[in-house]
Amino acid sequence: MNSHWQDLASSSNGYYEEDDFAVAAYRLVAEQVIYHADLKSRKAFGIIEQYERHIAKVLAPLAVTVGVDRQLMFAYAIPQHPSPTSATVPQTLFALVLRGLYEEGMRAGQISDESGEIICDFIELQEKYRLMTGRELPPKGELESVIRTARRWGIVRRLEAGDSHLAGINIDSEDGGIAIRPAIRVILGESALQQLALWAVPDSTGALPPEHIDAEQPSPEAVQ
Repeated sequence: MNSHWQDLASSSNGYYEEDDFAVAAYRLVAEQVIYHADLKSRKAFGIIEQYERHIAKVLAPLAVTVGVDRQLMFAYAIPQHPSPTSATVPQTLFALVLRGLYEEGMRAGQISDESGEIICDFIELQEKYRLMTGRELPPKGELESVIRTARRWGIVRRLEAGDSHLAGINIDSEDGGIAIRPAIRVILGESALQQLALWAVPDSTGALPPEHIDAEQPSPEAVQ
């Protein structure tokens, strides 16, 4: 594999070094999504975008699918055979609600500039969470925890009240809000919207789904 990176570095005429390719590929697998909008990720995104076919070839033996959305400027890596793990109900519901909110925002034309993000404050999030799931939004401490998990999955970004990204955007909550990131449509497919509807509907016994589900990996892919 080192020789492969060496060949690519040579083909870049010194613009990239061998380690640049290795780091970009590692970050793509570890982080699942790389966004050009994130300042610290622009070099990695540039490499993946320019050498997508080569990086995909290297990661193919690991059963990882690589893709690049050149319109919304993000790259992603999806394992073809994820290993089982456990996702909690709050983590799963939060991811599903974000997916539903992103679709609503898309239909309403609420996409934030070229980043493709949907901005949502916590007042709206609380209302939508209740409507979509029939449950209350987790309390603040637990909510911040599930936001951090969703951020690791590459589907959300936490916004503070003074965040420059909120300039000109009507955010009612003093706590800021969240930006739902466009890769959520890749990470959580269309079937996620169908599963979201099930959570708000009690079964024949009147009970909601169980308190844990089996997820395919530490990401929301289990609801694809």
